[in-house]
Amino acid sequence: MYNLQRTKELFLSEIPDFKEECLKLLSGDKSKMDYKGISGGYGVYAQRDQKSFMIRLRVSSGVVSKNQLHTIYNLAKKYDLPGIHFTTRQAIQLHDLDVDALCNIMEEAIKNNIFTRGGGGNFPRNVGLSPLSGVDPDEVFDVTPYAIATDNYFMSKITTYHLPRKLKVSFSSCDKDAAHCSVQDLGFVATMKDNKPYFKVFVGGGLGKNPNVSLELDELIEPSEVLYYVEGLTKLFMVEGDYNNKNKARIRYIVYRLGEEEFIKQFKEYVSKEKANGNLDLNPEPINYPTDEGVETNIKDCRLFPQKQKGHYSVYIHPIGGQFKLSDLEKLLEELDKTKHASIRLAMTEGIYIINLEGDEAERILQLSKPFGGCTSIEKSVSCIGVPICQMGIQNSQKMLHDIINYFRENCNDDESILNAMPRIYISGCGNSCGVHQIGAIGLTGKKKKIDGELTDVFELFVDGDFELGKTRLGKSLGDYKAYDLPKLLFEVGQVVANSDTDFYTWLATNEEEMKNITSKYVI
Repeated sequence: MYNLQRTKELFLSEIPDFKEECLKLLSGDKSKMDYKGISGGYGVYAQRDQKSFMIRLRVSSGVVSKNQLHTIYNLAKKYDLPGIHFTTRQAIQLHDLDVDALCNIMEEAIKNNIFTRGGGGNFPRNVGLSPLSGVDPDEVFDVTPYAIATDNYFMSKITTYHLPRKLKVSFSSCDKDAAHCSVQDLGFVATMKDNKPYFKVFVGGGLGKNPNVSLELDELIEPSEVLYYVEGLTKLFMVEGDYNNKNKARIRYIVYRLGEEEFIKQFKEYVSKEKANGNLDLNPEPINYPTDEGVETNIKDCRLFPQKQKGHYSVYIHPIGGQFKLSDLEKLLEELDKTKHASIRLAMTEGIYIINLEGDEAERILQLSKPFGGCTSIEKSVSCIGVPICQMGIQNSQKMLHDIINYFRENCNDDESILNAMPRIYISGCGNSCGVHQIGAIGLTGKKKKIDGELTDVFELFVDGDFELGKTRLGKSLGDYKAYDLPKLLFEVGQVVANSDTDFYTWLATNEEEMKNITSKYVI
């Protein structure tokens, strides 16, 4: 089904023609929108200045080997980049590249089994995965092989797709739903029935304009059936999707148009046709995890997670805003090279987990990575790349994140309880929800608004969103706020929540009026 060498040869053969398209943009012979229609499918976008480029390295389901991370580091170093960016779709972006650097990086990445094809545009995107799948003591079963096999299936024919818009598929290993299956085009969540593994199936969800929580099918499916549902939805999408209006071309708009009952009926019919055709049974090889009894540690740390493999641990590293300095990556790689079994998983929170560490190794990684980024809840917040890099962006979401964190640090008087009382904040620079602001306990989305005749930097504030199964809901808007006022507003909320001795969700459920009293002072 998936011939890796043939895929690599095909992708390499495309680079010269793609480079010509880049040069046409720079010379003015191609408009930025026409270029975007081509470049997205290669995982490349022109940046806001229309002179430099961003490339998205599509690391399959966020599963990265040490060798691959070394390759990415060497590429970034070769072109004198200050760092790399972890995305909310478990990919790695490199920014501020010229055409030669862009194409050279694409070539070297392909040779090292790191692809960019389908990283943007109207294609199946990187398949999402619970980052601790396979090592999480609370998981139902390891869904990693199914996520990677599905991504390989997409990549085996990625150049042949003609979809109305992008298609997002995710796999979660338990109901915590770290891969956001309940708000995806198609999601598979592990479950058990009669001691047999199954998937719950979610379909028709999505974030951005007119967001929708996914519909759950009324039956469980066997893991081997996954690709029949993937292909069934793809065929339905191509027949029923809107090719004329890209603003209404996502699968959730088919749900709105057909109605939930008719959509599910048609989806199941397409799946049945694929099952009748056959040849899509999925029986991937299981992932190997350490079988030896590792070294235990007694230390406690909010970034340390004991694995179900005895004596082995995962360490979470969260660079602020997903911006990982190259100097820090170099230090991390030096330490990783000394470990026995360590591998890397990118999270959908713009951070990374180093998994399969023995206790002493985990202690060293924890100590080494302490200066790399955030440790408290507020510092583990998420932000899209935003202005001035993203050409679609409205606001500088990264600056907003840093302004919030700096305000908290400056005013908490070394009382980290306030920093931890506030939940992770999800920030999008525009309504596209790249920062998944619509499913966060607190979410912000960037706008511009005229106030007293002056165009002002503004963010809309959402609260009480969630993505855990059984609790999935979209956040409620509390209105628009000046970017300048938001750090102070959020700090006031943090103080009250910290004094309540409860978590933010619990506090909000019984204190909506108090929340309104705080926010009403700043709403515009």
